[in-house]
Amino acid sequence: MRAIWKGSIAFGLVNVPVKLYSATEDHDVSLHQVHNKDGGRIRYQRKCEICASVVDYEDIDKAYEEEGRTVVLSAADLKSLPAENSREIEVVEFVPAEQLDPIMYERPYYLEPDSKSPKAYMLLLRTLQDTERVAIVQYALRQKTRLGALRVRGDVLMLQSLLWDDEVREADFPSLETDVKISDKELEMSSALVDSMARDFEPEQYTDNYQVQLRQLIAAKLEKGDSIDTEETFGVAASEGEGGEVIDLMEALKRSLEKKRGKEASGSSAASSTEESDVGATAKAASKPRARVKKA
Repeated sequence: MRAIWKGSIAFGLVNVPVKLYSATEDHDVSLHQVHNKDGGRIRYQRKCEICASVVDYEDIDKAYEEEGRTVVLSAADLKSLPAENSREIEVVEFVPAEQLDPIMYERPYYLEPDSKSPKAYMLLLRTLQDTERVAIVQYALRQKTRLGALRVRGDVLMLQSLLWDDEVREADFPSLETDVKISDKELEMSSALVDSMARDFEPEQYTDNYQVQLRQLIAAKLEKGDSIDTEETFGVAASEGEGGEVIDLMEALKRSLEKKRGKEASGSSAASSTEESDVGATAKAASKPRARVKKA
């Protein structure tokens, strides 16, 4: 990993030098645009609408327009902002983690100690662990003043950028203001369905099927060109997904429970038959006479 920022955490009078790293990465297949008639690559140019010249990035400034007036802001203007020059992650307060609404969380970053002695880093890490709190911080990154949550993940400090309060929209849906009656039986069956699907979360058990299938499609087209067969490539025929509004809620819940229990039953049967075959194979192997080894 390559550090994208260097600075320090200001924890009271304690200064903790750190390096910042992106904690996540995009695993999507990289695609580009082409002309569907001849396969030519589509290119975008930055043209000036006054002189029609193609403009290089270094010759582009930013601007703000209001009531017909335009203010042009150069790179030097933006760098003159005091917040832009700050290399400090300022700890503002410590709060219980449960007080942070997950909707506020944005991108996560790892923080690595950037000093010969990581003692101050480990002190802050252990303090957050022992107090079971999250540090609310303010910092500047990529031409934005940001709010963040400093917390512990495993044995490393993690900085999670947060949305500002006015960036979170309120959910205002008139359809939710109607008086909906939920029967005890519906709630009971819905809870039973939840219980039947309850597990501990293991993220490694989940796969991005779209990306897997996209790679299969690319491999098939590289091998066979455009004349590919969907069923042959993916093992299933192309079909439209089921949709539509559920009219009979009770019937849907009942069928969901039956389907879930049916899967569990078939899974148990398969596991049982596998165990039986393993036991049978072991017994069969044990009943065979062992070959004698002649001594030299």
